[in-house]
Amino acid sequence: MSEWWRTAVIYQVYPRSFADADGDGIGDLAGVTGRLGEIADLGVDAVWLSPFFTSPQNDAGYDVADYCDIDPIFGTLDDFDRMRDRAHELGLKVIVDLVPNHSSSEHPWFQAALEAGPGSPERARYLFREGRGPEGAEPPNNWKSVFGGDAWTRVTEADGTPGQWYLHIFDSSQPDFDWTNPEVHEFFRGVLRFWLDRGVDGFRVDVAHGMAKVAGLPDYTPPEDGGSMGGDEADVPYWAQPGVHPIYRDWHELLAEYGPDRVLIGEAWVEPLTKLALWVRPDEMHQTFNFAYLETPWEAAKLRRVVDDSLAAFGAVGAPSTWVLSNHDMIRHASRLALTPPPAQGLGIGPRSSPKPDPVVGLRRARAATSFMLALPGSSYLYQGEELGLPEVIDLPDDSREDPTFARTKGATYGRDGCRVPIPWEADAPAYGFNQTGKSWLPQPDDWSEFARDRQRGVEGSTLELYRSALALRRAHRLAEHSLEWLPSAEDEVLRFRVGDVVIAANTGATPAELPSGEVLLASGELTAGTLPADTTVWVAATV
Repeated sequence: MSEWWRTAVIYQVYPRSFADADGDGIGDLAGVTGRLGEIADLGVDAVWLSPFFTSPQNDAGYDVADYCDIDPIFGTLDDFDRMRDRAHELGLKVIVDLVPNHSSSEHPWFQAALEAGPGSPERARYLFREGRGPEGAEPPNNWKSVFGGDAWTRVTEADGTPGQWYLHIFDSSQPDFDWTNPEVHEFFRGVLRFWLDRGVDGFRVDVAHGMAKVAGLPDYTPPEDGGSMGGDEADVPYWAQPGVHPIYRDWHELLAEYGPDRVLIGEAWVEPLTKLALWVRPDEMHQTFNFAYLETPWEAAKLRRVVDDSLAAFGAVGAPSTWVLSNHDMIRHASRLALTPPPAQGLGIGPRSSPKPDPVVGLRRARAATSFMLALPGSSYLYQGEELGLPEVIDLPDDSREDPTFARTKGATYGRDGCRVPIPWEADAPAYGFNQTGKSWLPQPDDWSEFARDRQRGVEGSTLELYRSALALRRAHRLAEHSLEWLPSAEDEVLRFRVGDVVIAANTGATPAELPSGEVLLASGELTAGTLPADTTVWVAATV
């Protein structure tokens, strides 16, 4: 039997915004446990949970102070065990988020490094360096933080004098580990074993193209101030360095000790796809997110090209291609697909952004894009709330925003809060059923009752039922296991292909097109007069 992850649909849970059992306004593990039935009912294979570890929450848990415990806002290790058991009862695999590029500045190791001083073994676990210029007053190099501003912060030594600088590719509260230090390697082996022993099925690895930096940390000027997560930038000294690959080979061997079904999934912003495929060679990771696909606009020629390139690149190393349209770092695709061009990753949109997405166009394209994606061979990822058709929340008050990028750029970058607003479950309940107190760590829009799960469940044509039907058909027709065959199309803006016994047609243009002949199995929008409307995808039973 093929490994489960090769064809899986994996549902991302952002715990602080999924469900809140204790009513404090922040989602928790008990809330996740209580709603796992709805995830299983959707028809997915696994849940991936964003970080729930002990953390000061300066970057929503991606600043970890204890990798082997649960932050009290999310619950306890016992709560985790109950969540894991319930997921497994429902047939769902459990994937946890691992953050190995950096820790929190509150991690005991970093606190010990501050106390120990320059040249100490404690500081050797992180990237401390002397400053440049008179009295070391300038940063060691010119690197910029992904979150805006310099990537270096100077510490005050124990005697009160200005001291060394430490590297943080992200927020100043997230110091980077020095992965040339064997002690760091051994520490993370222990973290992996802790969670594997606790029954997790795999790890999503944050910033999987980071960790290794070019020796000497040479200057590098990014295309624009603030840096980026990587992408197609060549020779960035802190992204996609060869030194990451021995780490993942080591981890691959460690996971294999626990059986063939434990998986490593990489968040690696690496282009081109042929380079990204290096992360999923047979002895490294099992999957990596396909950000090239996520960032492809709703245009037929570009979609066909990225699908072909993805299948070829990943297939060449024996890995499945993955497909994804939304996550906790991206503008939700029900809004993003209505923007041309969309803002770059992490920039977000807000009240002063221009233009604003058309919600009708955005949802129509999102439904069509998801229907296209779920027909492709390989593994797909869904982000909580997209099955409800949730748009990006644009009109968040400035004083409610928590993404550190908003503060570090003095409001010039809205960041990622708009896709992280707690999701609606029940139209008429407090906080739309997120909890029973009405509290919400980010304000929910006043018009979200129409998106609530209980308003969509069982309603023909709702986005929730579209997802449920697509996932059921995907499984029944084993679409993820088959190869893709492109079919001729008379219209440049229409993609037609066959996977197994299903023909798929997606109209990315503005003009109705010819509908494929045969029994319609799924349509992302209403079909009229035997035509395929604009921004609509259809699945049809193959006639031969």
